Amino acid sequence: MPELNPIIHALLQDYTLGRAIDTTVPVGKPTMAAARELLDKLRILLFPGFYRGEDYGCLESYVSLLVAEIYYRLEAILRPLTANDPRDICLTLLQDIPHIRGILQQDLQAFLSGDPAATGQAEIIAAYPGFQAITIHRIAHTLYRAGAPVLPRLLSEIAHSRTGIDIHPGASIGPAFFIDHGTGVVIGETAAIGSGVKIYQGVTLGALSTRAGQGLKGKKRHPTIEDGVTIYAGASILGGDTVIGSGATIGGNAFVTASVPPNTTIIVSWPDPE
Repeated sequence: MPELNPIIHALLQDYTLGRAIDTTVPVGKPTMAAARELLDKLRILLFPGFYRGEDYGCLESYVSLLVAEIYYRLEAILRPLTANDPRDICLTLLQDIPHIRGILQQDLQAFLSGDPAATGQAEIIAAYPGFQAITIHRIAHTLYRAGAPVLPRLLSEIAHSRTGIDIHPGASIGPAFFIDHGTGVVIGETAAIGSGVKIYQGVTLGALSTRAGQGLKGKKRHPTIEDGVTIYAGASILGGDTVIGSGATIGGNAFVTASVPPNTTIIVSWPDPE
């Protein structure tokens, strides 16, 4: 179609302006499709009875083939991205799978104990967005700590798109973590969360200010949540120096920018509690 020629010419000219967006050489970043395929394989390794499409007979043979496939898929994704040996990252993740499964069992029990609507652990694994999000985060965080570039962020965005829960792969989250409902939860890169923490939908664990941009890179920008804290829906807790003490309760829609002592309840409500 001749009428398309000016459009094509304009685009080709636009690509010559020398901006970051103008590169036409493949940059070697993993695709979202590749990340999804890898994640699907990893979920089978984590929960073999829930995500296998059929019974493959000998479990030992099946797991052997699956581990090898994950290893080579992950290595292929990482090789163009890192000057280090990607095999080390692959081994780190695969060696950590039993540890991740142990933490997920504690998360699973926290979901079951914390939600009276749950009919059982199978429902939580198969259907709960909060459990899906923390499962993906456990994988992404291991890769993040191992130095894998880009891929952990793609995994966190898969969780975000599927569940509405946005957890940066750098966030440190202890065991028995329960996200109830979960839509709109945001947890920043340098957040540190202890064990037995429970949060509801719409909670933000964010930075107090990001005006300094890249100047804040590597600095603690997000809050610390100690063991056994409950944070109700819509609460925002901001700042790298903010510590919510163990056993504290943060009420719905609270806006917290300073530390809270242990076993303290912060309430924004009407009527005022007596």
